[in-house]
Amino acid sequence: MTLEGKGFYIWKVKDCEAGNANAIAEAAKNASLGHVLIKIANGVYPYNYDWNKKVDQIKPVVQALHTKGIRVWGWHYVYGDKPIDEARIAVRRVKELELDGYAIDAETEYKMPGKNAAATQFMKELRLGLPNTLVALSSYRYPSYHPQLPWREFLSKCDYNMPQVYWIKANNPGSQLQRCVREFQDITPYRPIIPTGAAFSEQGWTATAAELTEFLRTAQSLNVSAANFWSWDYCKNNLPNLWKVIADYPWSTTPLPADITQNLITADNTHDPDKVANLYHPTAVHINASRTIQGRTAIRAWYQTMFNQILPSAKFTLTDSSGTGNSRQFTWTATSTAGSVLNGNDTLGLQNGQISYHYTFFTIS
Repeated sequence: MTLEGKGFYIWKVKDCEAGNANAIAEAAKNASLGHVLIKIANGVYPYNYDWNKKVDQIKPVVQALHTKGIRVWGWHYVYGDKPIDEARIAVRRVKELELDGYAIDAETEYKMPGKNAAATQFMKELRLGLPNTLVALSSYRYPSYHPQLPWREFLSKCDYNMPQVYWIKANNPGSQLQRCVREFQDITPYRPIIPTGAAFSEQGWTATAAELTEFLRTAQSLNVSAANFWSWDYCKNNLPNLWKVIADYPWSTTPLPADITQNLITADNTHDPDKVANLYHPTAVHINASRTIQGRTAIRAWYQTMFNQILPSAKFTLTDSSGTGNSRQFTWTATSTAGSVLNGNDTLGLQNGQISYHYTFFTIS
């Protein structure tokens, strides 16, 4: 069953609503969460189990959340040194807790030499025990930064990809999420993405309310079915204002329209000057270093020249974007039969959702 809407990761049950299962379920319902992911194992050992009292802290939480109609997934940090044993503890925990799904958290340990074979073994054993359970991979946001990770071995037997899109020390969650989706679309196999955003503080940095809203809006504009946040433990206890932002966000089953920057790049890739010109206000101004033109007719003619002569058969890629309201700044690249652009840097002014001002800078190499 497809995950939909907002979700939160729980690391330590005892740090969420003091471990009270009914309070956790009530808080999840009040925040309009569709699902919660709870840590069920670390390596080959169960997690969130009180060994002194011999009490599983997760079981009552699962039951309480299920009574509220909220799905519960388990997540598991894996190391790959004992992949068969790790898979078996995952199977055991998913079954005994009656979970709705399972997420594999594979990170730095799985970038070590020889871990491709471990990933293959792990997934084979996991799927033998959980042939019909929804499974996701939770790992890095950009596969290009972590080519050593066995992406194919994990994703080939997963139903979802849950990348950790943490924009630490930055303020551009939307463009980072867009880049994350683009990169995963370029690798095989592609799995539906349910991104995880940053609702925490680290090294003096804290996500802002505006950034969380941007992350959620971008997720919906990319037509993903759900989005998660890390972590309930930290956010609700230390950043109640951010918890409220997420709780109050009205996740709609109707995807939000893409941002104007993405629409412009998408239109560029059609190489149709009419489609591009229709994004502009009738009296729009288009500026580059050598000239200024005004009006859709002139702008259409410039794009026709660009598509046919300046950058013929070009593939355009949005690499970053920022701004809200009536202003945008974005960067882009392009490859064409006449050369490449690596430094596209543009500014947009908007009027009633259309481009009224466009300054563009780029060089072809």
